[in-house]
Amino acid sequence: MILRLKRSISVILASLLALSLFIVPAPARTSAATDVIVNLSSEKQLIRGFGGMNHPAWIGDLTASQRDTAFGNGQNQLGFSILRIYVDPNPNNWHREVATAQRALQLGAIVFASPWNPPNDMIETFNRNGDTNAKRLRYDKYAAYAQHLNDFVTYMKNNNVDLYAISVQNEPDYAHDWTWWTPQEMLRFMKENAGSIQGTRVMAPESFSYLKNMSDPILNDPQALANMDILGAHTYGTQFNNFPYPLFKQKGAGKELWMTEVYYPNSSSSADLWPEALDVAYHIHHNLADAEFQAYLWWYIRRSYGPMKEDGTISKRGYSMAHYSKFIRPGYVRVDATKNPETNVFTSAYKGDNKAVIVAVNRSDSAVSQNFVLQNGNASTAASWVTDATRNLAAGAALQISNGAFTAQLPPRSVTTFVADLSGGGSNSGTTYEAETGTSLTSATVETTHSGYSGNGYVDFQASTDAAIQWNNIYCATTGTKNIKFRYALASGTRNLDVYVNGVKVISNAAFSATGSWSAWGEKTIQVPMNAGNNSLRVVTTGTEGPNIDNVNVTAN
Repeated sequence: MILRLKRSISVILASLLALSLFIVPAPARTSAATDVIVNLSSEKQLIRGFGGMNHPAWIGDLTASQRDTAFGNGQNQLGFSILRIYVDPNPNNWHREVATAQRALQLGAIVFASPWNPPNDMIETFNRNGDTNAKRLRYDKYAAYAQHLNDFVTYMKNNNVDLYAISVQNEPDYAHDWTWWTPQEMLRFMKENAGSIQGTRVMAPESFSYLKNMSDPILNDPQALANMDILGAHTYGTQFNNFPYPLFKQKGAGKELWMTEVYYPNSSSSADLWPEALDVAYHIHHNLADAEFQAYLWWYIRRSYGPMKEDGTISKRGYSMAHYSKFIRPGYVRVDATKNPETNVFTSAYKGDNKAVIVAVNRSDSAVSQNFVLQNGNASTAASWVTDATRNLAAGAALQISNGAFTAQLPPRSVTTFVADLSGGGSNSGTTYEAETGTSLTSATVETTHSGYSGNGYVDFQASTDAAIQWNNIYCATTGTKNIKFRYALASGTRNLDVYVNGVKVISNAAFSATGSWSAWGEKTIQVPMNAGNNSLRVVTTGTEGPNIDNVNVTAN
């Protein structure tokens, strides 16, 4: 099959100079102290998505209709985009994970896996604080355990499930019923064995309460860090003031940061209690705005206290999650916004697909009239959806945006999502570098217009692994992590690309999910580290098929 890297693969660098040339400032306006200021040009973390755990071994598999409810994004669906599955210690049970994982992928989600225990022959018991039946991985079985994880990756791939990542261990520091790991044991595995896990990303350490003593050693060790692609954590009982992680900000460039399991505030027998279910949205807010996680996953997808009830219908907790999962799609980017404009009001904002998304949580028992101001982006109206004691994701009337601002009523004890279509402004501002000129091509030629794109030409990738395009003079004003936005089309399946900066691979197997046809365009944003000054940027296919890619936008955080 021919691979087409579409015309005007453009790299847009939002340095201060470029912004001054291309971004039209929002009209001047005096803002009240309680306004929510949304700065669309101040980008934070890439959002990978939202989702939860399917665990057939413990509670049974999702049914066919429940899979669609979870991972579809139509009416009465949750819009989840990440599925977490179980690595059973017994390979004979791996087949249980396949059906739901296959359907999640078909609906555009990504799938990753977590183990609770190694196979029995790799485990030994030891005395841990008086518990003589505590379990740990035998020290002579680390390589064998890495191969066990490799085998699971291969098994799933052979069943048409390409895992986005695999974790080393679920909650190694809260393993009363599974396998314990000390920080030093986790560090040893990450240094000596994790590099042998192939075909997917490696996640660690999935601490039960985001305890930094489990992940600090990995971040502080260059070899262990090189072998970790995603820092995964759970936030059971984690205080919000412990959500920021300065060491990750310092050393985690090019790595992803995921919150991979929680239920909040409790495991009540009813997920429909209100305003208890409102605190799900409140918790998500802090995970995204304070911890800057890129993913947020619930524990069981279907459970009496989960987003989906046992009868397969969406719960109040699920609707709280849906205010994020249905509207903040994979590849969107969180942007700077006033986090706490009023007592008990919490707001965050995102952009993607030429949309601005704002989520407002009002925990007060009275209504709040809240003003929102959009900076560095233009929109005329904002659609809204609200969940409160009597409504579930109910659509409201369109709100008029005047002079970059609109005012909305936040009902008592409610969560509201606003979506505005952007036009103009700074969403694509900066210096543009064309694909057809000034690039180095491997197994690729410049072609003319394709029906799926209205430009004058594109780069045509021939059918071969390692087809590539490289720009040699991408200028960055500062050193740091940059957002690279791809606009692409992909008829079906999933395609992967590697990204190199200055000759060093910084992204492996970036997955591009299907957009539905070669003329239906989507967007995907990835984060890469770049140096101040000129950089080379190389995009390489990892297989014999790939996406048609139109725009690559590089913007500084």
